[in-house]
Amino acid sequence: MSNPGPATTTMRAITQDVYGSADVLSLQTVEKPAIGDKDLLIRVRATSVHAGDWHLMRGKPFLVIRLFFGGLRRPKFRTLGCDVAGTVEAIGKGVGRFQVGDAVFGDLSVCGFGTFAEYARATEDALTLKPATISFEAAGTVACSGLAALQGLRDQGQLQAGQHVLILGAAGGVGSFAVQIAKAFGAEVTGACSAHKMAMVRSIGADHVIDLAGADFSAGNHRYDLILDTAAYGPLAQVLPALTPDGTYVLVGGSTARFFQVMLWQGPWISRTSRRRVGVLASNPNPADLQTLADLLESGKIVPFIDRRCGLTEVPEAITALEQRQVQGKIAIAVAPKSSGKESSDRTERAA
Repeated sequence: MSNPGPATTTMRAITQDVYGSADVLSLQTVEKPAIGDKDLLIRVRATSVHAGDWHLMRGKPFLVIRLFFGGLRRPKFRTLGCDVAGTVEAIGKGVGRFQVGDAVFGDLSVCGFGTFAEYARATEDALTLKPATISFEAAGTVACSGLAALQGLRDQGQLQAGQHVLILGAAGGVGSFAVQIAKAFGAEVTGACSAHKMAMVRSIGADHVIDLAGADFSAGNHRYDLILDTAAYGPLAQVLPALTPDGTYVLVGGSTARFFQVMLWQGPWISRTSRRRVGVLASNPNPADLQTLADLLESGKIVPFIDRRCGLTEVPEAITALEQRQVQGKIAIAVAPKSSGKESSDRTERAA
């Protein structure tokens, strides 16, 4: 390993040893992550909470989390957190894309999570350079939700300019990025959300905003070429009437029942027996898509909507607020203080 970094070997981190509510999380002093020849050590400057964090914290849904991602009886990952923005502290000798001191952001779900800490281990493919015009706090909210929105719209949804897109759960983390990305791609966007969040969805650029609780998708003549569903808690039959005969429905988040319904039987059946395509997003963090998000950030086409700002010690409260659907956009978590100079003068993100 080259560039071994500072002499201190410990750090603060939010850890858990059992599954449960946010009460199982605690701030501890632990060893810094060890890195191999192809790894980087990142000094975490900012992170955010994502829906996957509370699923992993609770170990639910059981089949998905405990059998495929976490440990069966105890958490496989003691420190959660997938979003990261920070600086490269040390690199392995096999690292070629980054140098010590680089400002980066990314999604560490592909390399063991761990961003609710002062330092995290990362691989090159999980990161890209942070635009100089974007603050660490803003960049730390983007990767996980932004990648889900980008890949759900562009790849699985095959979004084209001029299409009509309905985003269910438009005020959430993924939904707020999806509204802006769909607009950047030239779509006409309708955002559906709770009534008290409608002003927020208008503020991020949705062409039309509707109350999700009162929406009747079987009524009226308006149909959508693409439905991106980040709030799938009711039956699929409630939203399918809003899809055009050759439209696409992409499930991103919601109930376990809807997830299995779409993935295992109803989704495949509809896709085989009609011109409609119905499926579940499988997000795939990669450098090219992270760079696409960086370009959209730098151009101002997406701006993270930051509901509130917290410190590392407030991660449990932030996860609880997200689990209870009390968040508009993202919660930014500052892990290290901002430096003086350029970083402290970065542009202001949209805030509630």
